[in-house]
Amino acid sequence: MKVIAAYLLAVLGGNLQPSADDLKTILGSVGAEAEDDRIKLLLTEVKGKDITELIASGREKLASVPSGGGVAVAVSAGSGAGAGAAAAPAAAESKKEEKVEEKEESDEDMGFSLFD
Repeated sequence: MKVIAAYLLAVLGGNLQPSADDLKTILGSVGAEAEDDRIKLLLTEVKGKDITELIASGREKLASVPSGGGVAVAVSAGSGAGAGAAAAPAAAESKKEEKVEEKEESDEDMGFSLFD
């Protein structure tokens, strides 16, 4: 992950084709060790590819991964208004779930207690 982060920082800084030395410099500036084999692997995988297309492709793959929660999260790369509109149905669904909660019976209603 640190090699990928260094690559993204280099691209964000304006270097669209960072070299292994560029990544080593970035990693060295924060005291992280640079692993040559991982740097070479990353550079061969991204060579000639647009970083924005790679990120978009990764998002599509992550969207199909189950996250384990019961609540859906909307991710919007567009304007803030789109995110607000997507969050409104989720909030309405949350309120519906709260209303459905059943009233729990107390021990007094049953005529005995756990500690009697």
